[in-house]
Amino acid sequence: MPAIRIALAQTNAIVGDLEGNLRICLDRVVTAAERGAALVVFPEMMASGYPIEDLATRESFLNDSVEAVKQFAIELNERGLGQVVVVLGTPAIVAKEHRSPWAIAQNAAVIIRDGKVWAGYAKHHLPNYSVFDEYRIFIPGDQLISFELGELKFSILICEDIWQEGGPVAKLREEKSDVALVLNGSPFEIDKDDRRVELVKNLAQKQNVAVAYVNLVGGQDDLVFDGDSLMVDANQKLIGRGKQFEEDLLLFDIESKTSVVAASELATHKLDDNWQIWNALVLGLRDYVNKNNFKSVILGLSGGIDSAVCAALAVDALGSHRVFGVSMPSKHSSDHSKSDAFDLAKRLGINIRTEAIRSAVKDLEKQLKLKDIAAENLQARVRGTILMSLSNQEGHLVLTTGNKSELAVGYSTIYGDSVGGFAPLKDVAKTLVWQLAKWRNEFATQKGQGQPIPENSILKPPSAELRPGQVDQDSLPDYSILDEILDAYIEQKLGRDQIKAMGFDAAVVDKIVGLVDRAEWKRRQGAIGPKITGMAFGRDRRLPITNRYR
Repeated sequence: MPAIRIALAQTNAIVGDLEGNLRICLDRVVTAAERGAALVVFPEMMASGYPIEDLATRESFLNDSVEAVKQFAIELNERGLGQVVVVLGTPAIVAKEHRSPWAIAQNAAVIIRDGKVWAGYAKHHLPNYSVFDEYRIFIPGDQLISFELGELKFSILICEDIWQEGGPVAKLREEKSDVALVLNGSPFEIDKDDRRVELVKNLAQKQNVAVAYVNLVGGQDDLVFDGDSLMVDANQKLIGRGKQFEEDLLLFDIESKTSVVAASELATHKLDDNWQIWNALVLGLRDYVNKNNFKSVILGLSGGIDSAVCAALAVDALGSHRVFGVSMPSKHSSDHSKSDAFDLAKRLGINIRTEAIRSAVKDLEKQLKLKDIAAENLQARVRGTILMSLSNQEGHLVLTTGNKSELAVGYSTIYGDSVGGFAPLKDVAKTLVWQLAKWRNEFATQKGQGQPIPENSILKPPSAELRPGQVDQDSLPDYSILDEILDAYIEQKLGRDQIKAMGFDAAVVDKIVGLVDRAEWKRRQGAIGPKITGMAFGRDRRLPITNRYR
């Protein structure tokens, strides 16, 4: 039989930009048609961007989404593309439940051809964990929408369907489908790329279908969608994968469920974990800044590892001309904290200025009669005030440089070093920060470039420098131990006794667990940052602030 060429359009959507998102879709259909595609498949909720959160309760938004998709279908037809079949992820509206004043939102996939929006598949609910918020849909959730193209039968699944044994997945074999088209909005997490491949292969094997899996790419608030779309035949052979962290158009020629060949250049896998994490952080930062129309970013440069890595990420994301650093020395600042900050700025080619805090801190200490911890925190808060004032005056987005380990135990000053609109390292443990810094320097060397991060920033003991001779380990265990305990408590959700049984000192475990629990109020007020793990603060882990359970 003649082969059907399909295109998987891995695209970057902006939530709420119906016109802009569908303009991207139109461009991709034009390109795919020019390259011989008869079928173009877009990711989950591409028309609206994803996730739409409480926009799903706004009837006006849902109606506008429906109308925008109808106009998109008409425009395709007017452009001579009516015979190209388009499968598009979009929100839809069902009805209002009699007990609720809100519209009922569908996470849907529609089939577009000949200028019309044909029958589509709607999930019966949006699951209430991690990425999703729940809006109940009172439609049967086990339907399977299929269509024929040439001699092949294509069926549509959305996102978490492929994690289920029943529902529409169970009907693939029964309906004798040849190809399952899986529309996804699957955020990046460390090692998730391997799990996706195994999941898709498992679907192919159990249901005897080829599987085309197309995923969103781009940053949306604290989520990063990494693309990595892929095609597997019914024999579980991986035919090809898309790029990570970039838009891509993948073409495949399908003669049968077991005869699929790539018809476009494909990405090379598997990529280094550090490369993936770095690029996830870069993409999350870039899209947050650009999609929210910030012209530039500003951050405090202390000469330490966290601010150095944040600055390097910002330059990779935005270019050196859009990154501004501020050195804010106090009477306790070491000479190397200032020299390392200026060395970093020179290596990165960014603007740096000095705004000393000594006189302002001295005046306020005297006025308020502050001492000890209150005086230490005042220094951080004066620095925060300087950064926010420059942000107001010059229009920069302030980056806060705290890492996940510090946020976990509350090792930061609220309204001080925690101020800012975006936290690039929010989901990055301290030991991983060091690992990424070393990797980024090695990567630069391999490319024949100068190393962006000063060696001294990597090697010296971390310190807030709020009192003479201070280092982080005055208050915390070594970060290698701290991060292991935090991983057990936060990522693995183990209890105190279970963590102690792993061989850690009981008093240290009690101290760290107590710090984590007590710091929830600080984390609740913190800036968002890109999620790279399965247990990111604010997105996956959220405990009551008023809470006596220990």
